[in-house]
Amino acid sequence: MINSIKYSFIIPIYNEEETISEMYRRIDGVTDQLDDSLEIILVDDGSQDQSLKMIRDLHQHDQRICYLSFARNFGHQIAVTAGLNFARGKIIIILDADLQDPPELIPNMIEKWRQGYQIVYAKRTRRRQESWLKRLTAYGFYRILTKLSDINIPTDTGDFCLMDRQVVQQLNAMPERNRYIRGLRSWVGFKQTAIYFERDPRFAGEVKYTFRKSLALAIGSIIAFSRVPLRLATYLGLFSAGLALVMVVLVLYWRLFTPAPQLIGYSMITMAIFFLGAVQLICIGILGEYIGRIYEEVKGRPLYTLQETGGFTTDHPD
Repeated sequence: MINSIKYSFIIPIYNEEETISEMYRRIDGVTDQLDDSLEIILVDDGSQDQSLKMIRDLHQHDQRICYLSFARNFGHQIAVTAGLNFARGKIIIILDADLQDPPELIPNMIEKWRQGYQIVYAKRTRRRQESWLKRLTAYGFYRILTKLSDINIPTDTGDFCLMDRQVVQQLNAMPERNRYIRGLRSWVGFKQTAIYFERDPRFAGEVKYTFRKSLALAIGSIIAFSRVPLRLATYLGLFSAGLALVMVVLVLYWRLFTPAPQLIGYSMITMAIFFLGAVQLICIGILGEYIGRIYEEVKGRPLYTLQETGGFTTDHPD
């Protein structure tokens, strides 16, 4: 029965053999303070190291631990989605295995839930030991997304959050493939609040969200929650058309009323061709992003494939 478990912890794992033991120790310390039954869902996202073996060992040692193992790497957001699909608790908590999301904040989140909030997200006030470039790009991304999005997505927040079962049921009912959990979390509504914390550096191992992956996530989230890029393509087209008209007038003026060399008009036309070509390529790229999302949706493939599970008596509870 789903309701027999009160707390579900969802932790995506990808090549985290250096952090799993410490992560379990700290979460175990937090769960000792909780007042009811719980499960800890570890989602192995196609790890290439000893992560899956360590997860199996933890499952044998602690029956509260359940695990899912993907047949290949599907990505962080899909790993979180799989955990949400299988979570059986009344209260669902998402956090990362690298301990940048401190488990010690969870009791504060639960207290907010008891006050009536159905979503409690952690908001970063400071990023310790991160480069100025990382802080600058993260700061800019969240504010650009907020300006462009059709909904209010809180700035400086990650996937670290607590959600009520009612919220998770709504998220699980959403069929879309390109998932940005913190955006979907805002889209569904419900009563939400934040708790504030200073983000610690990664406990051990290498950063999994490289610049390339972060950029892909940023582009995907903007495409998923905003139509502004499509409008931008229209505005660029109107602007280039107006600029081309101005160039025509200038070339005719120079040709008819000034003794300026004819190469001036040739240069203007050449620049106009390059400019219009750039505008066209940008617009095609924007359209391609949206069409690509449509293509992914209509194929109807499953979000992930599982090669192994442990600790679950039934499949998807919802």
